[in-house]
Order: sequence, then C-alpha cells, then structure tokens
Amino acid sequence: MPGPVTVAGRQLKRYHVDQPGCRISPAVHRAAYAVLPRLLPTRDGDDTPSAGWVVLHRGADTGAYLVAYSWVWDNVVEVRIAAAGQPAVSCPDDDPTHFVDLARPWAGCVWELGVLEHERAAWVRHVLAPQRPDLAGWLADSHAEGPVGR
Repeated sequence: MPGPVTVAGRQLKRYHVDQPGCRISPAVHRAAYAVLPRLLPTRDGDDTPSAGWVVLHRGADTGAYLVAYSWVWDNVVEVRIAAAGQPAVSCPDDDPTHFVDLARPWAGCVWELGVLEHERAAWVRHVLAPQRPDLAGWLADSHAEGPVGR
C-alpha cells in the first residue's frame, strides 16, 4: 500500500484498487496524481485538520478513477472525482491516463466504499473522540490491504 502524501498542504492517505488482470500502470499512476491537486478543497477558514484520503481505482475495462475524500467542517467528507478511459461517464476517449473531472454526485463505487467505512471510524477514533486530536495516529491507521468487498 502506498504511504501518505502531502498535496497542496493536505495530508492524504493513499489507496489503490485494481484488478488481477489490469493493474495500475506507472502511466495511470502519474496521470492520476497530476490531477489530484485540483480535486482538493481550499481551506476557506475551516480549522479542520487538512487531511483526507484518495482512492486510485483501475477498473476491469478501460476506466481509471481517482476519488479524493477530504475532511471539512470537522466531521464532513467532501468528495471529488476524476475519471479516465470511460466514455460512459463522459470521458472523451478510452485512454486511462486522460483524466477529466466528474460533476456527478457520487461517493465512490462498491469497491471503494470499504475504505470510506474504515476512514470514518478511524477519524472518530483518532480525531473526534480523544481530548486532543491525534492526526499522526489517524495517518498511521489505514485500511488493511487485500481483496476488497469481503
């Protein structure tokens, strides 16, 4: 599992979801992380720790998806998505490195939502419940690697 990264001042955990026959290539990885900064919200006076997580998902077909989840207003998750290679969701072609922003009100697909479940519980455990928020503890608490959806 890739380790945390700081992008545009926001500390992000990284998760990768792929298929046995269709791994995330270095080109898809580079293209996805190049568009990540534009998926992150600005601070706008919010004193929530600048943190979140990102899921890079390589579909079984030509699609690739980058889902950026950011903590805002202390206990709210903002979601922004970019997709590549999937004309069915308004991508201009089937190139999995050609990411475009999606304006759909989605939170992620079933294979990505296991991470959302984990991150909600980890945020409560490390940031909201303790007397003093432990952002380092939250960053170290990642969803287990392995097959998703089981």
